[in-house]
Amino acid sequence: MNQHLQTTQHHSAQSALDAIEKLYVEQTRALQEGLAQFLQGKDTGRVRAYYPFVRITPTDTAESALASFNTRMAYGFVAGPGRYEATLTRPDLFAAYYLEQFELLIRHHQVPLEVGLSQEPIPVHFAALEQGLADADLSSQRKQLLHMYFDAPDLARIDDTIANGTSAAASDAAQPLSLFNAQRVDLSLQRLRHYSGTSAEFFQSYVLFTNYQFYVEEFVRTAQLEMANTNSPYIALVEPGNRITWRTGYSPQHRDLPYLKGLQHTSSHAGANTGRLPQMPGYHLVKEDQQGISLVNIGVGPANAKNITDHIAVMRPHVWMMVGHCAGLQNSQQLGDYVLAHGYIRDDHVLDDDLPTWVPIPALAEVQLALEKAVAEVAGVSGLEVKSIMRTGTVASTDNRNWELLEHTHVLHRFRQGRAIALDMESATIAANGFRFRVPYGTLLCVSDKPLHGELKLPGMANHFYRGRVLQHLQVGIKAIGLLQEQESRRLHSRKLRSYGDVAFR
Repeated sequence: MNQHLQTTQHHSAQSALDAIEKLYVEQTRALQEGLAQFLQGKDTGRVRAYYPFVRITPTDTAESALASFNTRMAYGFVAGPGRYEATLTRPDLFAAYYLEQFELLIRHHQVPLEVGLSQEPIPVHFAALEQGLADADLSSQRKQLLHMYFDAPDLARIDDTIANGTSAAASDAAQPLSLFNAQRVDLSLQRLRHYSGTSAEFFQSYVLFTNYQFYVEEFVRTAQLEMANTNSPYIALVEPGNRITWRTGYSPQHRDLPYLKGLQHTSSHAGANTGRLPQMPGYHLVKEDQQGISLVNIGVGPANAKNITDHIAVMRPHVWMMVGHCAGLQNSQQLGDYVLAHGYIRDDHVLDDDLPTWVPIPALAEVQLALEKAVAEVAGVSGLEVKSIMRTGTVASTDNRNWELLEHTHVLHRFRQGRAIALDMESATIAANGFRFRVPYGTLLCVSDKPLHGELKLPGMANHFYRGRVLQHLQVGIKAIGLLQEQESRRLHSRKLRSYGDVAFR
């Protein structure tokens, strides 16, 4: 019987996950064995493996349409009767995520899940084999055979049309359950390691982005204090090169944690110094349940912001927030004041093809309240005093770092019409990609200069600013995440981020 026609039915989420894991291990093992033989010079012939898939087929009955009456949930249900599928990868890494999605589907629709092998091939590059391929000394003839015998990543199968809301499946085809198919996820897992210098396994569910190295230094200092605290909820600090510092007294050897598997552990450090920092270095304050904090220094520019969020999105974080510097546009602002974005002018342009500029990017109440409360607590102010150091309003993001050199009349008109109070290069991109990928987002910036009022970003002025605010700003971001961690994560995934008939997976 055709293996792609064989499926198993599962009335429990754990049973479905176990079946997915079994199929994935079998398929990747066969692929690994075939490649090992090929690299030994053997003529293996065609070697193919396939991603597993999960399917749900609700019927038009009251029992299978319970989700229609659940108006509080933002995800976990399909739009109506039909056939819905998703190809899946790395069940070891996404076990908790898959379990949640499966449990909600079964609970809402009261029908079993089907699990089987899809017809989407697993590229050999994504089967945890890329290092072996990179090190292989193959002749040009053997390289041609490699492409003939093994599947490579297929760009025709890797796109974001589901997330963008532009996919058009045939009327008789299955509808998607997830924003990303398996190949799209695997591609991003590899890209995360390349750009951040750390394996995707270490990325946590709460993410901070910054555009200055000073924030990284303060994050590492804070993390090292946590590692010295035997009662800390965090178990490790991971730096570029997968360099791990374990919490004092913590022993990882006998713990079954996916992101620890395959690494060489010692009592203090594992991994190696990279020698040079990657393009967007990542730092991770790790919890055993992956509900810790990741910080990524995205550097300067909207292209970097889009690049890294395109890939972190597959990890399905609970929130990502920008904490960086901006130009203050109001004369009443002081250097070091905070800006809490509640709207964005998208002059960055990098997402214009994926998310039209006429699409509004709403502020998310849960994130906004956490950031405002964190500012008050860290700065030691309350009530109306918060307004003396923080202003809420529209942030404009540009793709032109030297916007100050533009003809001022045009620039000032746009800022006035949009009620902009601050300008940077990354925040609108991060928020817009959060909206696009259904990832909760927020922005808290710190005013580092006021170009329209003669206070330019010059070395002496910048140093004074850094001494005054930068350490506090990073602590505000960490505090805000702490407040969000105390909430039920499902509350963060606002219905504002979901369209009608959206995919079931969050």
